[in-house]
Amino acid sequence: MAGPLAGVRVLECAQIMAGPTCGALLADLGADVIKVEKIPGGDDARAYREPRIGGVSAPFLVMNRNKRGIALDFKRPEGREALLRLADSADVLVENYRPGTMDKLGLGWEVLHARRPSLIYCSISGYGLTGPMGGGGGFDLVAQAFAGLMSITGEPGRPPAKAGSSVADLNAGLLATSGILAAYIHRLRTGEGQRVDTSLMEAALHQTGWHASVWFATGTSPGPLGSGHVLTAPYQSFRTRDGWIVIGGANQANWARICDVLGHPDWKHDPRFADGSARMANLPVLVEAMETALGARDSADWLAAFESAGVPAGPVHSIGEALSHPQTLARGMVVDLEHPVAGPTRALGPPIKLSATPTHVARHAPSLGEHTREVLREHGWTDAEIDALLASGAAIQAS
Repeated sequence: MAGPLAGVRVLECAQIMAGPTCGALLADLGADVIKVEKIPGGDDARAYREPRIGGVSAPFLVMNRNKRGIALDFKRPEGREALLRLADSADVLVENYRPGTMDKLGLGWEVLHARRPSLIYCSISGYGLTGPMGGGGGFDLVAQAFAGLMSITGEPGRPPAKAGSSVADLNAGLLATSGILAAYIHRLRTGEGQRVDTSLMEAALHQTGWHASVWFATGTSPGPLGSGHVLTAPYQSFRTRDGWIVIGGANQANWARICDVLGHPDWKHDPRFADGSARMANLPVLVEAMETALGARDSADWLAAFESAGVPAGPVHSIGEALSHPQTLARGMVVDLEHPVAGPTRALGPPIKLSATPTHVARHAPSLGEHTREVLREHGWTDAEIDALLASGAAIQAS
């Protein structure tokens, strides 16, 4: 693997989304990420039945490209010892099991830190490792509800709604990556490893910045605004003659341009719309007036007019439209891979671009235990030792 983290070895003892997101980002940056899956079954994402490509879980393929994979049974002494030996030469270990699980297996922070003081040990949990709920497990849905995200998502007067994407899981993976990189810089300076601790709850709360500011200032909890913004308007989706577009009038200069494009320069001086506070106070009236004007033309016409005027605006894409867009493809955000079972597949590309040490995707998502023998050999196991480990059932090698 090439990249700024080339030579860094990561053990990813994680599954589903939060931990694998962290592992994928580190792999994109050049780290040798070894996905250590449990026996039996491996990563629970492998069990997602639909959609599948060539019999392989499509979600698993997307979340785990660019990694090598081995499979160990941590409940067997041989499997536990194998992970300890792997950790002896690892730089980072990432795990997102329920708090206490790794400790019960004899693979917790205290054990590994004592054995390898330079190891960076990252735990992603439901609520963090401390506090009255510190031992609890977590799911993205529950974290979004706990953090208030579901109370601000959706349309006014409708039931609570989760964000369409798994924002708590994904942001937890991003926060874990940031923490690991910070810990790695500290290790370069001191030689000392440390524990990185983040959670789905904190990752979800981290998404509430603007709304938290309202509560801190007023003591009032904001509610849902559909696609609207809690602080400024117009900043949301609008219906045109043939569909939907979004318009971002987040400052007074953009509002003036919007008025001109829509053929209503008079709105600039209308007391209901004169400034941001007035527009927020009269938001339903503002939206109705704008959609009346926008209903006269198609989305493409309006987007061209807004672009010419320098107004931030854009189409409301489907997922397929977004992934097929020339800008998405030009940025390398879709990569083609060949999987030994699924055949030709596609996955999301690296979202970080570096000029001197480019990120890239070089590997398909591993089959369960695909690289077990290869990885163990690299870590000093003899073929006889590997054969014994496989025969005991404490490890699996994909055929």
